[in-house]
Amino acid sequence: MMPLGLMPHKFSCKSGANMAMLLPGEGRKIRPVQALDSGGRASVKLEKKVWVWTQNKDVMTASVERGWNTFIFTSETESLATAWQALSTIRPLILRDKVFRDPEGNAIALLGQVTSGLGQEDVKALVGQSETVVMSALDWQIITAENMVAAFQDTSTTLFATAANAKEARLYFEALEKGTDGVVLQTEDPAEVFSLKAYLASRSEEENRISLRVATVVKVEATGMGDRVCVDLCNIMNPGEGLLVGSFARGLFLVHSECLTTDYVASRPFRVNAGPVHAYVAVPGGRTSYLCELRSGTEVVAVNAEGKTRPVTVGRVKIESRPLMLVEVEFEGTTYSLFLQNAETVCLVSPSTSDGQNGQGRGEAAALPVTRLKAGDKVLIGLQGGARHTGLQIDEFILEK
Repeated sequence: MMPLGLMPHKFSCKSGANMAMLLPGEGRKIRPVQALDSGGRASVKLEKKVWVWTQNKDVMTASVERGWNTFIFTSETESLATAWQALSTIRPLILRDKVFRDPEGNAIALLGQVTSGLGQEDVKALVGQSETVVMSALDWQIITAENMVAAFQDTSTTLFATAANAKEARLYFEALEKGTDGVVLQTEDPAEVFSLKAYLASRSEEENRISLRVATVVKVEATGMGDRVCVDLCNIMNPGEGLLVGSFARGLFLVHSECLTTDYVASRPFRVNAGPVHAYVAVPGGRTSYLCELRSGTEVVAVNAEGKTRPVTVGRVKIESRPLMLVEVEFEGTTYSLFLQNAETVCLVSPSTSDGQNGQGRGEAAALPVTRLKAGDKVLIGLQGGARHTGLQIDEFILEK
């Protein structure tokens, strides 16, 4: 009978699944335990900003609790800004003569009002005059939002829009699919804060995914010693989660965290034994970094078997000399490779046997120990196009072997 440490650890990656722990000595049985709030699931690709314009203390409190701390005041309500600053850490902006200024008097944004087609041209003329322009469409129409998004999309000026409620804010955020960069939510109702936050959270979760592919293992070979990097995070990793790591940035393997308990070692839910110093790892913003470049405080991207991503923070990095294994996989005629430490606790993520269609992994998956890998096994990888220069994709042909 195969030792427990060499068996694939099955887990469910369906949305809302509880965290699970492998029961020592009981093979593939999974015991559900309380799910941990991993937090910090802000979108890597998209960050929509919200400023709040209100005189309601409950609205202010609800906004701050949800991470929105920029508030708009006028000359008539400036005293309210002082009172609220004594209650919470907020960023007050005072609107005077169509200019939003911070407490030091610095101009932060310009207000542009739209009441007609001519007003749209006036707002467009503000491009380049300020870092941020706030559009106030007094005669609100969807076509106005679309025209403004189109006018600002290829400029360095950030576009906000005033919204009377969460529904209106949503339409601004979705105008021409790209949407405005932010909204000024002008409300006295805390329910609008809750509604807008729920919408942005669901939007972020949906967009914050990558497409993982199912690759076939073609070679597993023990090699010599190498300096491998163990990444200890400030975040708890869940079953199915890991880091995307690869010898070449165009093909990154999903390397599972050590969150599962075996007979050999206790759970280390914050740790990913990621690979050698030369390997690439995915970091926020569609970039990559060498594993040896990671430092305390660096952010990397955690990914689960469904492709859902979130930024996590590096707590420390341990580089130690260890025996390595070379793993090569193939997907649609292209070969990708990765070196990993030759140890039972180092795992790649394998899709369930029913998920080989269309080259995409879904549903139940397994943490497959690298020591048990063999030709024909299936593992999940993330693909990126092009070569890299200082972590950014470039359009250049490089022969990689």
